[in-house]
Amino acid sequence: MNIVYLLTGANIGNPRQQLNDAKIEIAERVGKIIKESSIYESEAWGVEDQPIFLNQVLEVITTHSASKVLQTIQQIELVLGRIRTQRWGSRTIDIDILYYNTDIIHEPDLQVPHPYIQERNFTLIPLTEIAPNFEHPIFKKTNQQLLMDSKDPLNVNIAKHE
Repeated sequence: MNIVYLLTGANIGNPRQQLNDAKIEIAERVGKIIKESSIYESEAWGVEDQPIFLNQVLEVITTHSASKVLQTIQQIELVLGRIRTQRWGSRTIDIDILYYNTDIIHEPDLQVPHPYIQERNFTLIPLTEIAPNFEHPIFKKTNQQLLMDSKDPLNVNIAKHE
């Protein structure tokens, strides 16, 4: 069995519903969700002139390889209406692999750990909520330490319930 941490995010359409739909698809197609963070609201990172994002981190047990997880989450994104037009732009759903066990993977279409974990509070805050002591296999720092070291100035708050 493998442990994979996934970040889900959305900022157009009905983001809360899309995160829920992604969670259902992940549970059916990737593996059992054993932990989930709160849903967080954050300002856009990278391309800032866009709607607020909702994000959530999921800890999933899977029998799939990292490349099979990637293939599956990309299929889920398509099923849920994801159209890739602009890097870091608005989206109906985005699912990223943050960690896969403690593996370090450098392939053309797959980088694990996710290369921007340490730069994004919208990733670090929910990740720290469910896995504060998980150690980044490259930086040899826990998620909590990465969050304390983060220079990201963008606001991230627990989302209000609708």
